[in-house]
Amino acid sequence: MRVGRTAVVVVLLVVMQVTVFPHLRFFGVVPDLGLVFAIAVAYYHGPEAGALVGFACGLLYDLFLETPLAMAALAYALTAYAVGLLQAGLLRAPRGISVLLGGVGGLAGGLAFIAIGGLAGVSGMWTAHALEVVALSAVYDALLAPAVFWLVRQLGSPERDQAQRWLQR
Repeated sequence: MRVGRTAVVVVLLVVMQVTVFPHLRFFGVVPDLGLVFAIAVAYYHGPEAGALVGFACGLLYDLFLETPLAMAALAYALTAYAVGLLQAGLLRAPRGISVLLGGVGGLAGGLAFIAIGGLAGVSGMWTAHALEVVALSAVYDALLAPAVFWLVRQLGSPERDQAQRWLQR
């Protein structure tokens, strides 16, 4: 995976998440674009790459939140790493895997964020409203996941692209 392209996409996704998507709320919630991107990277490039991208996306997003720094970074990194490990056990990719991983990953990442916040002593984390926000955000994540997974496939690694071209000869 190309680091420069990925860094640009991380910045663009976080900027979109904090500027555009607050105006495109779905039942009062916004998606976690950085989390879905990290999940897609973990799915295609492995748990370590997903965790690194998740940490970067989360840390950049944390700069715009009122919660303690690195809460989202830790939640995104842990979730992406888990998805990367899960992907290693899949024999083949079923249809709709992006929607499934976007939704389940969004739910897991949101619950991890709540748990980390609760353990850090942030007030309002262990409420029914917080769980409702996480669930609705996970649905939004699932709806946007196919586009984000497509974006990660387009970023692809040059080594894999060259190998595929060679095999197609």
